[in-house]
Amino acid sequence: MREINQQLLTGERALFQAEDCHIAYCTFADGESPLKESRGLKIDNTLFKWKYPLWYCSDVEIKDSAFFEMARAGIWYTENIHISDTIIEAPKAFRRSRGIVLHNVDMPNAGETLWNCQDIEMERVMARGDYFAMNSSGLKVKNFELVGNYSFDGGSDIEIRNSRLLSKDAFWNAENVTVYDSFISGEYLGWNSRNITLVNCTVESIQGMCYIDNLVMKNCRLLNTNLAFEYSQADVEIIGSVDSVFNPKGGIIRADRIGELIMDGRKVRIDQTRIEAGEILKKSDRASWEQ
Repeated sequence: MREINQQLLTGERALFQAEDCHIAYCTFADGESPLKESRGLKIDNTLFKWKYPLWYCSDVEIKDSAFFEMARAGIWYTENIHISDTIIEAPKAFRRSRGIVLHNVDMPNAGETLWNCQDIEMERVMARGDYFAMNSSGLKVKNFELVGNYSFDGGSDIEIRNSRLLSKDAFWNAENVTVYDSFISGEYLGWNSRNITLVNCTVESIQGMCYIDNLVMKNCRLLNTNLAFEYSQADVEIIGSVDSVFNPKGGIIRADRIGELIMDGRKVRIDQTRIEAGEILKKSDRASWEQ
């Protein structure tokens, strides 16, 4: 394996089509696409400071490194890349790539990151930015922390465990999503999606879990959540109370207490949903704005 050690590398395509290289303690500065079309790379303790560093690459391992803000759109059309113990400050970091493993990675500027990617594993990842993981599939995620709206839009085959998401409009247009033992806060959670399952989760969501085909919630808590489940086909088990339930399409909803149950027979078939609640404080056949 070729050794490249403690070099300042500048200029466009500085190491174009590099193969079987160990790159350590280097800095990639001014110059686009320094490692374009490269393969078989082991990279550590290296700084990426300019745009498009790893396009059309394969079989890449990176650890103890940093992608600065100007290393934007850094990893596109790349296969089999493993990144650990690294800061990725650059936005739009992954696009149309597959076989991605991220372990102990911090992405403080992750807007439009991980789009149209496949086969992704993430553990101990922190990300801040909107539109994270749009249209990506095959994600297995553990100990993930996200601050950013519109996450996982159009995603499919997603499994998330022990995570915290502060994300308005998360999981829109998504399919086959399962979230375990996690906290989610954000308005309009999960709209227009199919096969969404939440297990042992705490959720805070104004008008959350609406327009979902096959929503399953097991042993979940809903904080400050109103107008939930509108037009959703649901099998829901809520610990404690939910502020209001609004026109579910069908299924069963279980809760210790429902603040207000709104069922409008003009819009849904009331007999298609079974409500099991220890207490219902108020029942209405119209939403407040229609009365």
